[in-house]
Amino acid sequence: MSRAKVAVLISGRGSNMEALVRAARDPACPFEVTLVLANKPDAGGLAIAAEAGIEALAVDQKPFGKDREAHERAIDAALRQRGIEVVALAGYMRILTPFLVEAWEGRMLNIHPSLLPAYPGLDTHGRALAAGEVEAGCTVHLVTAGVDEGPILGQARVPILPGDTEHRLAERVLEQEHRLYAATLAEFVRGL
Repeated sequence: MSRAKVAVLISGRGSNMEALVRAARDPACPFEVTLVLANKPDAGGLAIAAEAGIEALAVDQKPFGKDREAHERAIDAALRQRGIEVVALAGYMRILTPFLVEAWEGRMLNIHPSLLPAYPGLDTHGRALAAGEVEAGCTVHLVTAGVDEGPILGQARVPILPGDTEHRLAERVLEQEHRLYAATLAEFVRGL
């Protein structure tokens, strides 16, 4: 079985990346994580990827200053040089320019910690709690030009419990993110 080559883009600790790497260890998994790329050289997930035997690459955003497209062109070149087929954003904390979105259109996924279309952007758990929601969750979607607006590929729901804090809710949602992202990515690449 030929497995799709996936690159995971991160900015920090990489817990969703770890979940994808774990899922890919199953011989029946239709994808393999062959590259973990961070926009920050000190992203904790790079060491985790390297320990797992996966190429860990930092394309530091700082030397590019405010030229986000130039930074993304360097990322795109790295992805193409390695034969990447699908890009999975996992805690990649940069809003993408049209260049990278269009270059990987239909082949770039993201995970977001809310039940989109509710609460795009940041502070999703705080906003859900403040609104008195009875449930929260996470969404895997295709990346499009609008922030967290792409077609939804999968969702997982988490009840909001009495006395929940942002931290407790975030922990429970993250558990579901780890399950949902791997399952949704597998289903997505099977359909390619």
